[in-house]
Amino acid sequence: MRKITLFALMLSFLSISVMAQKPLIKEELIGRHDIKLESEIMTPEVLWSFGRLGDIQVSPDGKQILYGVSYYSKDMNRSNRELFVIDIDGKNQKQITNTGFGEYNAVWRPDGKKIGFICAADGEMQIWEMDATGENREQVSYVKGGLGGFKYSPDQNQILFIKEVKLDETVADMYTDLPKSSGRVNNDLMYRHWDHWVDSYTHIFVAPYVLNKMGKEVDIMPGEKWETPMKPFGGMEQINWTPDGKTIAYTCRKKQGMEYSISTNSDIYFYNIDTKKTTNMTEGMMGYDMAPVFSPDGKMMAWESMERDGYEADKQRLFTLNLETGEKTYHTEDFDQMAHGLSFSEDGKSIYFISDWHATDEIYQLTLKDNKIRKITEGVHNYQAVTQAGKQLIAQRVSMSKPAEIYAVDPKTGKDTELSFENKHLLSQLKFGEVTKRWVETTDNKQMLVWVILPPNFDKSKKYPGLLYCQGGPQGTVSQFWSYRWNFQMMAANDYVIVAPNRRGLPGFGQEWLEQISGDYGGQNMKDYLAAIDNVKEESWVDETRLGAVGASYGGFSVYWLAGHHNKRFKAFIAHDGMFNLEQQYLETEEMWFVNWDLGGPFWDKHNHTAQRSYANSPHNFVQYWDTPIMVIHGELDYRIVASQGMAAYNAAVLRGIPAEYLYFPDENHWVLQPQNGILWQRRFYNWLDKWLKE
Repeated sequence: MRKITLFALMLSFLSISVMAQKPLIKEELIGRHDIKLESEIMTPEVLWSFGRLGDIQVSPDGKQILYGVSYYSKDMNRSNRELFVIDIDGKNQKQITNTGFGEYNAVWRPDGKKIGFICAADGEMQIWEMDATGENREQVSYVKGGLGGFKYSPDQNQILFIKEVKLDETVADMYTDLPKSSGRVNNDLMYRHWDHWVDSYTHIFVAPYVLNKMGKEVDIMPGEKWETPMKPFGGMEQINWTPDGKTIAYTCRKKQGMEYSISTNSDIYFYNIDTKKTTNMTEGMMGYDMAPVFSPDGKMMAWESMERDGYEADKQRLFTLNLETGEKTYHTEDFDQMAHGLSFSEDGKSIYFISDWHATDEIYQLTLKDNKIRKITEGVHNYQAVTQAGKQLIAQRVSMSKPAEIYAVDPKTGKDTELSFENKHLLSQLKFGEVTKRWVETTDNKQMLVWVILPPNFDKSKKYPGLLYCQGGPQGTVSQFWSYRWNFQMMAANDYVIVAPNRRGLPGFGQEWLEQISGDYGGQNMKDYLAAIDNVKEESWVDETRLGAVGASYGGFSVYWLAGHHNKRFKAFIAHDGMFNLEQQYLETEEMWFVNWDLGGPFWDKHNHTAQRSYANSPHNFVQYWDTPIMVIHGELDYRIVASQGMAAYNAAVLRGIPAEYLYFPDENHWVLQPQNGILWQRRFYNWLDKWLKE
């Protein structure tokens, strides 16, 4: 249910980190690179010990790379983020912060002489600056209530930042004699979103900047009851300065209430600093338009665009706008892939971007003169971000066997060289299973790519239990991602063979493959799951009498559905944050565009064939066929798929006399973000599987 950006996850982790209101330096929170492991096999504790690298920033002179790493402490049950710099050739790496309150949104000042960042050293998130050595820290902003992300203007005369603005009346405002009332009065939809109640709107503020000091700020969206970046996943990539520093470009869906709830129509707006005028630059383009970037000469804007309103998994297209002529160009019309993470070349003649094809995310180059697209990299990995630095590209890369690190990439050959080595000390002590790829024929005679991850110390003469991994989204991706919950190497470390199919409804195989799933829940994609596990279970080293199926979100729905249709293939199930009753889901979720598009509309529309087929395939309609032990996991703060869905599934299993377990988190949302909860999740996950598949 939406592919999640790394920036969005960083914001979620930030909510844990800012619990520290004063410096609190502990080894567990500042990162250690001398950890000695007791075993070469991954454990939950080791998984949570990895440093989580991200937010790569190349210095203005192209000589250094700035980046952050988040570290987690099980004992303190929170995270902390530290900053590092490294030379562009990978030499002279240095940790430039060493605190317990975390440093975020770190960027180079345009003149390259300072690094700006946000931290809560005095209890509120404010902008600070320091030398590239980490010395001479100095607070720049003093914004009441704190602030979010920020960006310097290219001419360094101004700073924009985001801050929450309260515009709606609360009960205390309506009834001043009831200051302690906890009631909420709602008169429209979108009163809550993913994991928070909508009490405020994120606005952009702009302020003059003199070295190491920010002047009085001005809200550029006064009184407007909409936000930018767009919640819940938008970050500072949705806001940018034009190169001349005269205009702010921002992404916004200027709708409210039910209209907001049923639409994905966001646009890119220009706000002129001098005239205070706002102009919609993508008016008439009906889907998501977001993430504006500009050519170095300021003559062209590129952005990511979806065509259809209400379809959040539509093709992510690459568009440019000639700011002198107003001409818009659709560059990826004949390119049956997504395009994201756009970055202009230094000469402005091409655009680099990331695209998923056949379950890996690679770097591509669009040449603007002839509109030709060239694939630069190839391998078993995912690139997550790319920017040019002189004759090379600087990129962030992960795989199923390695968390994020920084790489230099030759734009001509695609050859890459690792620069950062943040987690080398742990990876060198661990033994991972082999990640293999196979093509499986589906029931409708198509070819499906399936990842098969083998246990460490794999012995083909043995028989291993197998796990079918069911992907969420539903239009997520089973590419070479590294997860801190659904980690394939963690699963394989417990002596399971993992089967991860790229079933119908996933990107990287063309739009037809991606879009087939909409309106067909419980249909062909479920047959794809079964085709994958049926193929792999024929291997001599898989015990077909010990198979399990696991998944979250749409993957949780998949588990619930398979529980009523698997014909005794599986011996254990685990569903996390899954949809159980689709009729209830239609009325409980908040982004109505999602259920309108993917389920086909409301269940009361009896003349809508697509909708009626969707609700007829709701897992709760097949509980009478459940016969297999099932574990249910859910978080109370999940407003996307509310906790009652998990409770209902668990209760149904118990009432049916089926062995069941319910793992409930009162303080987690659609994910599990706190270290101790994450470790508990892993322990109960494998305790359940081992009980039914190994004992």
